[in-house]
Amino acid sequence: MRELLRTNDPTVIAFAKALLNGEGIDCFEMDVNMSVLEGSIGILPRRLMVRDGDLEEAEQAMRDNDIDLGR
Repeated sequence: MRELLRTNDPTVIAFAKALLNGEGIDCFEMDVNMSVLEGSIGILPRRLMVRDGDLEEAEQAMRDNDIDLGR
């Protein structure tokens, strides 16, 4: 799996996941439970991961929708 997106904004993650699902690209959200440790103040970014073979297509879908990949 490769990192596609890194952000502190949960709305961006939700939008990106919806776009990827619409394109038929599986994704996995990492660091979700870190909010419990940090007290839900949004310091630690969440990461959205995709399969290696889907990375290029996923990046294009993000660019087409003006989503900053946070890298």
